[in-house]
Amino acid sequence: MSLSYFLKRIALIFYTLLVVSVLVFALTQVLPSDAAVMMLGQNATDEALAALRVRMGLNDPIWMQYLHWLGGVLQGDFGTSLRTGQPVGPALFDALGRSLLLAFLSISFMLMLAIPLGVIAAVRRGKVADMVVSFISYVGVSLPEFVTATVAILVFADWLDLLPPTGYVPLLENPGSSLLHLVLPVFVISIILIAHVSRMVRSELVDVLHTDYIRAARLKGLPWRTVLVGHALRNALLPAITIVALDVGYLLGGVIVVEEIFAIPGIGRSLIVAIQARDLPSIQAGVLIMAATYSVVNFAADMLYAVLDKRIQYD
Repeated sequence: MSLSYFLKRIALIFYTLLVVSVLVFALTQVLPSDAAVMMLGQNATDEALAALRVRMGLNDPIWMQYLHWLGGVLQGDFGTSLRTGQPVGPALFDALGRSLLLAFLSISFMLMLAIPLGVIAAVRRGKVADMVVSFISYVGVSLPEFVTATVAILVFADWLDLLPPTGYVPLLENPGSSLLHLVLPVFVISIILIAHVSRMVRSELVDVLHTDYIRAARLKGLPWRTVLVGHALRNALLPAITIVALDVGYLLGGVIVVEEIFAIPGIGRSLIVAIQARDLPSIQAGVLIMAATYSVVNFAADMLYAVLDKRIQYD
């Protein structure tokens, strides 16, 4: 990987975030809400509202408001929440940390199961093991999160009384209790991820096992385990990296149902609350933070491609 490509990708991330910032700021301006009314309440006098609008720059042209907001973002100031009156940045980054912890645990658990299941299905193609893995995959893709979450709570929390049904405990406050509360959410999310990745690994590995260089490796007398793990699986995992990177974006914003059911104050849930309350600074900051995280994850996936496959050269 050349330095020029690395710098181009960094520049592309900043350009993407700039475009996202323009779009999200423009879209939030058309929402039927008044920041001054949100802060002072419906009973505020016209004089108080007018004074606050002047102080907040709400009477300035849109482009000037955007530049003022962007300048604050570049300095780490995402504004003040209209709902709570507190700075937006610390609250959203705390929520992002909870979502990232949930994502990390879910992806780690998924990789421990999805890759072996995909390998077993590919090696045992057309046999019972393959059909069992395929059935698990289809079930995982078909069941919506709220169904899986409800069943998991009924079975493991209500009937068996093994795990807490809902709630969130900060990791640093009580690591054991925190991880215990995350078991069910991680399990529910991982079912979908396992279905996606195991199917991808199986499909790619089946194709790789029928390539000429795998046949040549077998003819050279290399052990089957070496051929499978050292040659075939290494190349079959490349498309799975893309799926995992996309799943990170899904985990940050698409698991609002899971965060809501299990009462996890992640960034997806925080963003929904901000939208319902028409909390414009929180909406703007939340979307921008999620876009930045997603861009960085995709950049890391591209870099990992080059590490796993030396034939890939980025110029």
